[in-house]
Amino acid sequence: MADRDPQILLEDTQTMASAPPAGDAAAKRKRGFAILGGAVLAAAVVYGGYEVLFGGRYVETDNAYVAAEIAPVTALSGGTVIRVAAVDTMAVKKGDVLIELDPADARIAVAEAEAAVAQALRRVNQTVETGTALAAQVQATDADIKRKQALVGVAAANLARARLDLTRREALVSGGAVSGEELSSARNAFAAAQGQLTVAEADLAQARASRGSAEGQSNANAALVGDTAPAENPDVLAAKARLDRAKLDLARTVIRAPVDGIVTQRNVQVGQRVASGTVLLTVVPLGEAHVDANYKEGQLRRVAPGQPVELTSDLYGSSVVYHGRVVGFSGSTGSAQALIPAQNATGNWIKVVQRLPVRVALDPKELKAHPLRVGLSMTATIDTGAK
Repeated sequence: MADRDPQILLEDTQTMASAPPAGDAAAKRKRGFAILGGAVLAAAVVYGGYEVLFGGRYVETDNAYVAAEIAPVTALSGGTVIRVAAVDTMAVKKGDVLIELDPADARIAVAEAEAAVAQALRRVNQTVETGTALAAQVQATDADIKRKQALVGVAAANLARARLDLTRREALVSGGAVSGEELSSARNAFAAAQGQLTVAEADLAQARASRGSAEGQSNANAALVGDTAPAENPDVLAAKARLDRAKLDLARTVIRAPVDGIVTQRNVQVGQRVASGTVLLTVVPLGEAHVDANYKEGQLRRVAPGQPVELTSDLYGSSVVYHGRVVGFSGSTGSAQALIPAQNATGNWIKVVQRLPVRVALDPKELKAHPLRVGLSMTATIDTGAK
């Protein structure tokens, strides 16, 4: 001890004086562990309470995409394109002119149809006038029949008188009161009266046949005309229908936008000959866009139509929140609609969690403020506890 430096002894003494007792350090450690355990317990309680109250209430997926009922614009009549007023990315309103076809052929068809209507009306009017003439002809044959009936009566009376004269002379010829010449004249007169009666009866039969023919023609003509006005005649109506078709084809040479939206996939050029039914372009109605959110089947236990949905887009980030509602569920999962269904030919089955598309309608006002495009990624969160 005597050999140690006094300065070192002094420092050792000060160090021993400043060191805390061993019992105080252990107490501090215990308090630290207690505080840490309390914090963990509190966090567990908070997390457990959240899971009980809200944990299953919200279901979220980032497997969601913007979709819309895309409207294909097709040519409803064939023709040559003379003007294309729409280009890709162009915003159009319903009724805006997109494409024009050469209307020359359609205009000629309209003129021909108009001439056919006029011709049909003239034919019907002619048929009406023919009916009037045939009715007059029937009346004329009636008068002719009456006249010939009278002639038959006269011929019958003449025959009866000639028969009586012949009978008298035949009775007197044996007594010599009548000469042979008179008897011969009476017989000739009787024969002539018979011939006249036969001719009169034949004329009467012919008149009756003529009347039957005239009446048949009149009835046939009346059947063509009917009780309708000329403008309502079936032939005229058919001609008018062809005219309407020609006018419709002419109107269809101007192709207009079926809905409000954005023009996409334009595949038509000026001078191109298009046939009826050819798809020329498509219009995407972004104002009516919706979201198809593909949720896992285990997430849909409490999801029902009408529940509110909050959505964010990768395009705008989390600063823009869209609000929508669940519209309904797809009739099948995405894998069931695949071109090549997931089938295991070996018989070994591995269960894969399926996703079912859920359709979410968006607020049109929010869409107008922050437009979306078909196919953009979205994150959708459904509040299953909301009424």
